[in-house]
Amino acid sequence: MRRLAIGLCVLGLFAATWLVLSPRAARPRGLTWIELTDAGSGRTIFAGALSYDEEIILTWKNSLFKLSVTEVFAARAGRLDLTQVTFADPRGLPPPVARPEDLDDLYHTGGPFHVEGLARPLTRAVFRISEIGNPVMAIAGRTIHLKQEVGFGGAVLMQARTPHLRWVGGSLGEIRAYLRDLMIPAGE
Repeated sequence: MRRLAIGLCVLGLFAATWLVLSPRAARPRGLTWIELTDAGSGRTIFAGALSYDEEIILTWKNSLFKLSVTEVFAARAGRLDLTQVTFADPRGLPPPVARPEDLDDLYHTGGPFHVEGLARPLTRAVFRISEIGNPVMAIAGRTIHLKQEVGFGGAVLMQARTPHLRWVGGSLGEIRAYLRDLMIPAGE
């Protein structure tokens, strides 16, 4: 019995060493670990892994121009890329298509527009909740109403990174995502 226990310990150490020392030339593997937390209390609203190119869709109402806004983010191996933005036409017409390089000006000048082809990377964003905005996030098959989660005046912190292998303080879901990212080739 003792030999079996020693053998299992040696096998476990060998497997752990292989995981830590194995080459990672195939990066990016594709998984992105997303955490949404209440910035005031630190309470976790959402935590989970997204596959490469899996989308997060944030919708909200612009308080200055009273237009419905849709922002689309894509998971990209430990970060998010803002890929498209739409300020909807209140008449229901398709908004005019704009160039990606005009996005910054369009956010500030108002009026409907649609921009695709963006690749603006981010790993951290803070969403402040106002009375008018009513932000809603669609992520990993869930719909999260940010105002209901943190209330008026609250803030939601969104962080993106590669999954970590943390034995202390880590979640089982993140450990599974780390191992899946380590074992499964990119694109699968």
